[in-house]
Amino acid sequence: MTPDEFRRIGHEVIDWIADYRERVADFPVKSQVEPGWVRDRLAALPERGEGFDGLLADLDRIVLPGTTHWQHPGFYGYFPSNASLPSVLGDLLSSGLGVQGMLWSTSPAATEVEQHLMDELVGAMGLPERFLGGGVIQDTASSAALVALLAALHRKSGGKWRQSGVDGSETVYVSSQTHSSIERAARIAGLGEQAVRSIAVDDVLAMRVDDLAERIRSDVEGCRKPVLVCATIGTTGTGAVDPVREIAALCGEHGIWLHVDAAWAGPAALCPEFRDLFDGVDRADSFTVNAHKWMLTAFDLSLFWTAHPDVLVDALAILPEYLRNPATESGAVVDYRDWQIPLGRRFRALKLWSVLRWYGLEGVRDHVRGHVELAALLESWIAADENWELVTPRSLSLLTIAHKNGDETTKAAMDRVNASGDAFITHTTVNGRFAVRVAIGAESTREHHVRALWDALSA
Repeated sequence: MTPDEFRRIGHEVIDWIADYRERVADFPVKSQVEPGWVRDRLAALPERGEGFDGLLADLDRIVLPGTTHWQHPGFYGYFPSNASLPSVLGDLLSSGLGVQGMLWSTSPAATEVEQHLMDELVGAMGLPERFLGGGVIQDTASSAALVALLAALHRKSGGKWRQSGVDGSETVYVSSQTHSSIERAARIAGLGEQAVRSIAVDDVLAMRVDDLAERIRSDVEGCRKPVLVCATIGTTGTGAVDPVREIAALCGEHGIWLHVDAAWAGPAALCPEFRDLFDGVDRADSFTVNAHKWMLTAFDLSLFWTAHPDVLVDALAILPEYLRNPATESGAVVDYRDWQIPLGRRFRALKLWSVLRWYGLEGVRDHVRGHVELAALLESWIAADENWELVTPRSLSLLTIAHKNGDETTKAAMDRVNASGDAFITHTTVNGRFAVRVAIGAESTREHHVRALWDALSA
């Protein structure tokens, strides 16, 4: 493809994306196809190139019917996955440059734009100054959890982990509400499920510090090594917030790495009025926020900060001769390849930079505040209704609700809404009770969309 061909076809692709976004609300939110429907309609790979016309036609004919539309204003499932158009353009710019930013020397701009953004966001989000210089973009919060655990293992062993690995005595602490990525990280790191301690939660599903203290004490007495505690600000099921400051104090007593997962709720820290939720983060060893959830940035882009970048780099650095360069060895630059699991890395920072340059910090704050206001409005409608109730307190823009008649009625209402194609919601269980999660976060969601959802649920 020549630059002239790219220019012509690129306009067609951009037009297709723009047309799709203009009409995304016309599609059923959740794909209605049966398993195998998409594959049955895909042709064999062509022996000769055939251009883009057929591809664009297949997008309309096959891909769109087989797509669940995460950018739909009626998408309330899981958590938002905002892919604002400025971030789409930033992703295009990154792909167009085609750089591989594993080392500073392989593209200085890829490293230094990322460093600048991560440090600027420390101030913008009210994070502790100890995170300055310790920020890096991971692909997802799952990768962030894994690198935090590896750094924690390295520190706990006094540096021996890098040579000898785990010895089977290490323990990791989560609550019943913690994201499954921590347990997966423990498996990948060779600890196994037996190393993961599930801590009890209180009546609002936040981690109980007294139970955590008892489990740590028992493990220490049993000659085990407490390595990491994961506290969550905005759990997946209900948006619960763990008591980070109390957990941090306990971690400090025992030399345990505290990782704080704020994958969904983290962007709320841009708004000063929500920063009480982040109390204690100043004592965390690492902290992660998914910009690709509620921060208008297309998947995948997870913000990760650590107060101990030296420990992380020492845990992960391997330096074969072909990656050596004088700037790195002098300490003058950062090579982000040593801050992550893979060697290679995209210029992801361009997506986030595009978002922040287009919307500004105030625009992102307005985005977050608008969803919180819509959730508060829905909360007021639920409070005035005789049939529905909140199962747990509202958490920012997330509500967990159930019908008073019981699980079957709640599930039937959810299934009815999802079958309509006008909205998509997901569920959780709270103390054994089936509950609907309403996660308000799509960029185009407005009050009339939330009103329509509520009318459909309460019909």
